[in-house]
Amino acid sequence: MCPAPRSARKRVSAPSAAPAEKPRSGRAAAAGDALAAKLARLGIRRDLDRVLHLPLRYEDETRVTPIAAAATGVPVQIEGRLVSVEIALRPRRHLIARVADASGEAVLRFLNFYGSQHKALQAALSQGLRVRAFGEIRPGFFGGEMIHPRYRVLRGEVPLPRALTPVYPVTAGLSQAVVRQLIEQALARAALEDTLPQPPLESLRLPAFREAVLALHHLDPEADVVALADRSHPAWRRMKFDELLAQQLSMRRHYRERRARAAAPLRGPGALEGSLLAALPFRLTGAQERAWREIGADLAQPHPMHRLLQGDVGSGKTIVSALAALRAAHSGFPPAVMAPTEILAEQHLRKFTEWLAPLGVTIAWLSGSQAKAERAAALRDIAAGAAQVAIGTHALFQ
Repeated sequence: MCPAPRSARKRVSAPSAAPAEKPRSGRAAAAGDALAAKLARLGIRRDLDRVLHLPLRYEDETRVTPIAAAATGVPVQIEGRLVSVEIALRPRRHLIARVADASGEAVLRFLNFYGSQHKALQAALSQGLRVRAFGEIRPGFFGGEMIHPRYRVLRGEVPLPRALTPVYPVTAGLSQAVVRQLIEQALARAALEDTLPQPPLESLRLPAFREAVLALHHLDPEADVVALADRSHPAWRRMKFDELLAQQLSMRRHYRERRARAAAPLRGPGALEGSLLAALPFRLTGAQERAWREIGADLAQPHPMHRLLQGDVGSGKTIVSALAALRAAHSGFPPAVMAPTEILAEQHLRKFTEWLAPLGVTIAWLSGSQAKAERAAALRDIAAGAAQVAIGTHALFQ
């Protein structure tokens, strides 16, 4: 496309409906960066991360419990008028606010508080305002008391929430209130379109994605508490299904990527494998033979193998890895056997030496604690092909 003439370009201006965004002040930018860093510690970097930052548990602020009916040690919400507000100095400085309703009286005790908090409660007391507090009532010197409850001063009629209050995973410097606000903002912006067609949702009795997400963030007070605790609630089942599906799709994608790559096939079996099996003082178990058969078949393919050999201690994983090492050495590709710790690597070295040295196989040892001369000699043997197998720690590639 040809550029517009210079005279024409001079007349073009930005639409008045979309003015240029004003740059943030240094303080606002720093605050935004600090918030982003805290969210990043929770793995939250975009709106979808906020939406999927699901609650750990819930608190019921949808109802008010009479003070006299509040059970000890159970989180409840109470509401009443302020009777008194004072700062006590013994046994240590703390703020005490007494709240009363038609059934009785409770103490709100704050061991750590700000002067502004004291003034706000004093002002509420003088204006005859009511207070709504959430926490656990426990026996105290002056009767039932809440230690550091979450509270709010009521100015006029303040309706109760219709959903349970979610409690989210947080990090230092990030309050529940801020996380809730950020998640609500993300929920308002996000489309939450479903990723699954209707037939599997119906056959598996799974709710729609949007329905499940909103249900977990705005939980109905009548929801099944047991199902929420053991994650069998339909909304949790949908979240778990999506997570497992995403994992399987990711694994399948990486499998296809590996299959598209080329790798030299390792042919066998060679004479060394038969000699090793004949020299062993035991016979392979059925599970060991099956694992080795599957691994050997994979090694013969013209693409990389990606397998996890799993088994209890003493189940024979090392002998299977020794057979795989011999298959690679026989095919002209000296293998490297790496262990995460030097102790485990030394155990492999002893076992491999016991099994392979009598067959004439030379083993090179590499670890971070080696002397410089010893390490240089091992590297020379590997480079010259004098060592058919290399065993060690991360020093193998560092």
